[in-house]
Amino acid sequence: MTTRTHDHMAVRIERMLPVPLHLAYRAWLEPGLVRRWMAPGRQEVTRVEIDERAGGAWRTWKADEGVIVGGFDSELVELVPDRRLVFRWGFIGPQRRQGPSFDTSLTVSFSPSASGSTVVRLVHERLGELAAAMPDIAGSVGPGWEAVLTKLEQVLAETSPAGPVTG
Repeated sequence: MTTRTHDHMAVRIERMLPVPLHLAYRAWLEPGLVRRWMAPGRQEVTRVEIDERAGGAWRTWKADEGVIVGGFDSELVELVPDRRLVFRWGFIGPQRRQGPSFDTSLTVSFSPSASGSTVVRLVHERLGELAAAMPDIAGSVGPGWEAVLTKLEQVLAETSPAGPVTG
């Protein structure tokens, strides 16, 4: 199940992941897992740094065919174990902090389903500054989240010790 709303100001996506709640939550905080799913298409995550605490850094570096294309320089604002993560989400280019940076807000909520799967609700807001400066990039935020959430679902199905939850 996936529901979505995308515009240049906010992206809202709800997706059912066929794994228990704790695994879905941890996939956002375990560098080895983040590296496997947090880049759309043929891009790859080359490096991940996560300081798992409120105020801690959450950073990725991405490459496309070996060329660094940017990533995310974010801050974990709030962590509610197995329930919610709130980020100050920063898009950055290949120059990291020397290039333009766009500060946005990302909230990812997790709730159990009756089948034992996990409902993930992603809300990415405050995209107005990015949309004004780079409308093409802002327009790709929703499809980008769709792509990485599909990868996340695949990675979690592969790594879940009991396999995917069915039913």
